[in-house]
Amino acid sequence: MSAKKSTNGRTLERQQRVFRLLEWVAPAAGAKLLDTIWFRLPQASEKAKRLRVELPESVALELPFENGLVRGRSWGDGPTIYLVHGWGGWGLQLAAFVPPLVEAGFRVITFDAPSHGESEPGREGGQRSTLPELSDAFEAVVAAYGPAYGVIAHSLGAAAVTLALRNGFGARRIVFLATATDFREGLAQYEAHLGFGPRIRAGFLRRFGRRFGPMESYTVPLIVDALAEERELPALLVIHDRSDRETSADGSAALVNVWPDAKLQLTDGLGHNRVLRDPTVVTNAVGFLVEGSTERAVADRPEAAQETMQG
Repeated sequence: MSAKKSTNGRTLERQQRVFRLLEWVAPAAGAKLLDTIWFRLPQASEKAKRLRVELPESVALELPFENGLVRGRSWGDGPTIYLVHGWGGWGLQLAAFVPPLVEAGFRVITFDAPSHGESEPGREGGQRSTLPELSDAFEAVVAAYGPAYGVIAHSLGAAAVTLALRNGFGARRIVFLATATDFREGLAQYEAHLGFGPRIRAGFLRRFGRRFGPMESYTVPLIVDALAEERELPALLVIHDRSDRETSADGSAALVNVWPDAKLQLTDGLGHNRVLRDPTVVTNAVGFLVEGSTERAVADRPEAAQETMQG
């Protein structure tokens, strides 16, 4: 949920004037306005949605989700890898990962979250959504199409997968790209961008808390730190660009510090979205998933088990 994407130009100037006024005369109204902006999805341009890779033949997927349909696609056969987009994204935003994953022997599934892409509006109505809804939709897709061997998730999609882990979701390997780790960081961006002050901020946090609980309870490293005390977590690779202006690479570093044996790879010059199609990033992510598949195949060989017993 990027402040940078929410407004621009004259619209931003008008909103700044409104928020400065409401901060002093009607902070409750300002908090309500901020709530409207916070949960509104950014619009992706047709240029941004242009497919940049040639994909193999796919199977269209449609899954009833609450009062609408979640739509997606499936390629290949084998252990299933789910590709999870972020806030305002769409499944094919991660299309660069599909051909090498299929070639490596995986089944790959993408989907558009409610109110995103080709899916129908979700519980918040058109052009609106929430992190819990993204996570619920991901869990519904996995329940419908089978257990996950692995996941590649971008930005808020990584946070959605983390919530699913808290609910019992499991996988062998996970790749997070440009992880969104802390809503409070996003709120600070909005505060600087829109020009409101502590009264509107406090009112918004109260509104948020009544619906979803304390904002800090969605901080990804805190969730993971608690989970790591309870059970073994999947192998994790985190890739983040140092120049990302939408999510902080420091957040990914904090996540790796509390996720046992997680790996962090930092890139330069890719920002928040180009990381999804950079050849080196794609190669490293796919290689990490393939590495786990190879290790599992070796461990499952009868002769490997015998060697272990004799070793």
